[in-house]
Amino acid sequence: MPGGSIYVQQDPKFTGASPQWYFETYWREGAKGRRRSRAIKAAVGFAVGFALALRFDLAGAAAYALALAVVVAGIDWYLSWRSFAVTAVWRGKRRDEQITGKLLRRALRKRGYSVLDGRAIRGQASIDHLVIGPGGVWIVDNESWSPDTEIASYGGRLFFGEKYGTKVAKPLVDTATAFAEMLTRETRVPVTITPLLAVHCGQLPRGGMLTAEGLTLLKPGRAAKVITSARDRVLNEEQIELLARTAARELQKS
Repeated sequence: MPGGSIYVQQDPKFTGASPQWYFETYWREGAKGRRRSRAIKAAVGFAVGFALALRFDLAGAAAYALALAVVVAGIDWYLSWRSFAVTAVWRGKRRDEQITGKLLRRALRKRGYSVLDGRAIRGQASIDHLVIGPGGVWIVDNESWSPDTEIASYGGRLFFGEKYGTKVAKPLVDTATAFAEMLTRETRVPVTITPLLAVHCGQLPRGGMLTAEGLTLLKPGRAAKVITSARDRVLNEEQIELLARTAARELQKS
């Protein structure tokens, strides 16, 4: 294992591998244990279903028991699969900006919002998505951490595990300010941009959203809901079109 003793023979699966490789390896190795656990849960479900059918004097008790066993096994399989699927971005199997971009376009374009992907001010930081609509302007970036990384806020400060999150929050807040200044200068439409960070893997607090140090972190599926929850209509159709055209012209594709 990295950092281990040179006098102890290392297990090959710990040699020269990334955390993602460890994760996938242990997941595959645990398949037999998950199947055994699923079979036990299904058996318990069968017994409960059979007992309930007898208790309420239902005909075909075995059929009810079998149905409940199948439901229990199916739920257990889904939860197990889901816990692995949510790590796909962190494992490099899926691209985060494609996932979030698709979710944003599907939910926002029909409501009059414009979504521009992969934009940057020349010579400055880039972002994955720029959203312009009736409720205002947002930038949405994407990030992923290991599944056991706890994302939290203490005393107004952002933390990723035991590490401060300022190095993540400040660049996005600064980029939002720079984008807003550029759009305001070029269009003469006063603009304030709200930065959002879509977290594809990592442990957010209950509710899947957290705000600290001027940045809102949330699950990708919640980004569009947060954007459309803005009650005030601050931009009209002409201003939205002007800002979108200016952004497309002035912001280079990253």
